[in-house]
Amino acid sequence: MASLTRRGRGRRTVNEINMVPFIDVMLVLLIIFMVTAPMITPGVINAPSVGKADQTPPETARVFVDPTGKIEWEVTGQSKQTATLEQVQQLAQDWQAQQLEQGKTQEQFAIVIVGDSKASYEYVMNALTALQEAQIKRVAFLLNQK
Repeated sequence: MASLTRRGRGRRTVNEINMVPFIDVMLVLLIIFMVTAPMITPGVINAPSVGKADQTPPETARVFVDPTGKIEWEVTGQSKQTATLEQVQQLAQDWQAQQLEQGKTQEQFAIVIVGDSKASYEYVMNALTALQEAQIKRVAFLLNQK
C-alpha cells in the first residue's frame, strides 16, 4: 500500500535551467570564430594619391572660403572680391578662357581653393563643385602647414 500513495507525489518539477547545452554551443561558436578570424583579410581601400607641387604655377586664381561660408575670388596681382558660387563659376570660366587665349597650357595656370581651417567641409566642397561644374580642369587645395 505504501507504493500506491507515493505514485502521485514522488516527482517534483525542477525550476532550474540546464546550462550545459548553452555552454556547449558557446564553446563551439568560440572555436569557430578563433579558427576563421585569422582567415579574414581586411578590405583594401584605394585612396587617391596626392601629389605635392614643388612650386605653384605662375598664374593662379584663388577661391577663399571662410568659416561662415563667404567666398572671395582673387587673381594674382589683383584685389579680392566677394562672390557667390554662381559668380565664382562665371569668374573661373572667364579667367580660364583668358589664360587659354594668351596661349598658356593647363600646366601653366591653376585655380587654388584656400579653405580656412575652421570652415565647414561643406563650404569647401561647394566651392569645388562649383569649379567642376564650370569645367575647370586644374583645381588645387592650399594647405597652411603650421
